[in-house]
Amino acid sequence: MALRDVLLSIAQTPHRLRRRALVTWTPAQELNEVRDRSGPRMKRRLEWYDLVGLGVGGMLGAGVFVTTGRVARDTAGPAVFVSYVIASVSALLSSLCYAEFSVRVPVAGGAFSYLRVTFGEFVGFFGGANILMEYVLSNAAVARSFTDYLASTFGVTEHNAWRIVVDGIADGYNALDVPAVALILLITVCLCYSTKESSMLNMVLTVFHLLFFAFIIATGLWNGSARNLVRPDGLAPYGVRGVLDGAAIVYFSYIGYDSACTMAEEIRDPSRALPVGIAGSVLVVSALYCLMSVALCVMLPYTEISEAAPFSSAFREKVGWRWASSVVGAGASMGIVASLLVAMLGQARYLCVISRARLVPLWFAKVHPSTGTPMNATIFLGFCTASLALFTELQIVFEMISIGTLLVFYLVANALIYHRYVKIGTNRPLHVLLFLLLLTLSSLGFSLSRKIDGWCRWGMTLFGAISIAITTIFHCTARQDITGPPLEWSVPLMPWPAAASVFLNVFLITTLKMRSYQRFGIWSLVIIVFYVCYGVHSTYSAEENEIVNAMIHHANLDIS
Repeated sequence: MALRDVLLSIAQTPHRLRRRALVTWTPAQELNEVRDRSGPRMKRRLEWYDLVGLGVGGMLGAGVFVTTGRVARDTAGPAVFVSYVIASVSALLSSLCYAEFSVRVPVAGGAFSYLRVTFGEFVGFFGGANILMEYVLSNAAVARSFTDYLASTFGVTEHNAWRIVVDGIADGYNALDVPAVALILLITVCLCYSTKESSMLNMVLTVFHLLFFAFIIATGLWNGSARNLVRPDGLAPYGVRGVLDGAAIVYFSYIGYDSACTMAEEIRDPSRALPVGIAGSVLVVSALYCLMSVALCVMLPYTEISEAAPFSSAFREKVGWRWASSVVGAGASMGIVASLLVAMLGQARYLCVISRARLVPLWFAKVHPSTGTPMNATIFLGFCTASLALFTELQIVFEMISIGTLLVFYLVANALIYHRYVKIGTNRPLHVLLFLLLLTLSSLGFSLSRKIDGWCRWGMTLFGAISIAITTIFHCTARQDITGPPLEWSVPLMPWPAAASVFLNVFLITTLKMRSYQRFGIWSLVIIVFYVCYGVHSTYSAEENEIVNAMIHHANLDIS
């Protein structure tokens, strides 16, 4: 591109932003012309049980083994299972929003596509880029925890024993994790080969993992004591605030169910399989998380829980079963492999669909003609995840995750309400947007009230009542008519589930640590700059070229 063209594009940036930032696509366009930009189509080889297996496998390894020990010890105490209950309610409500969208827009873009067809190109890109970063961060964290559990399988308990500590590099970045990198690269190769074979591998790992979970729950409860739930400082030693803060952190455990949405182009019957796979996997995993956290806390007091490989340490040091510690280490490692497999499967499809929209280079959208997988996106994100996992200490990554996921789930819940009542409904946009704004503000008021001493109880009661009143008024005044054919599946009792999801996601966002906001601010700035400098120009130029080509095509038809 000549310098003159670059300068012209820069001068036209305000005009192009006005033209592109809020432009929306219809579900039909997403399903046809946008999808065709990847070349060969992804192969529809998955059934509903593959989807359930992917959803369960994607969540199980990441959550309970990475977050439970740290949250129980430092944030919520033995009441960590209550944190999981709160997080599971929020995840279930969000999963219902995803399920309806995935039936209406069955493409691999997940939240990116749902937000783009509802709120426009910029919001879709902002949400998609945030969830993509969250995937890379969480996958790096999970891969590093794999090294800890694999070491415990062989009886190695020393922290960083299987990592290479390099002098001269800043603390937190100087423990090079070669096993984590090797695992990520191996999974990347597997995902490039075939989605169906990857799903079959995940299914085998998930079945063994469920049996392994049953072993931990049964033996943990059998060898534990209920007294440990209240020793030494009661069930909730950090108070209600600690339980709520813990809920925001363990929400990281539910990263993965939205991966099922990204399989929409590879499922044979998406309208039936997607709701079952998404909501069903969240329910199964929620029950297992609660039981696992209880089993850990009854085995030993929360103050004695190890941060690294807590389940292996509990069996080895408190129960005295060294063989069980090795079994736990092996089972946890297997679960982490399944979790990484699903998460890396999903992250590549997010990037593939963002690339189809020409918001990043189109090279990432290419689907390999023989394997039917987005190979370029898979290799690129595998390299990024491996690089982060090699250097960055788990605790540093751990403090930066969750905010992107919670934000995207908040946006999807808003998008579902707007899409249901405006896009396919008969309500005025201003009416619905005013409701969403007031609901967000009342949710924020409720969340911030608990941080103000002396105002906590009254503020939470007031803003909670306002949120309920706002939703009730909207439910009674908004028209429920839907234009077009009815969906085979939709969220019942609207707008209550989506409104509750908005409320809970706002609440959980306000409980996160400052490092999360710092990372979010920096990454959001990067997203905006990238969109202004590249994304908007790329999509605008592509649109102009398509208009010109269409005019030439029609002119040729008229001549002939």
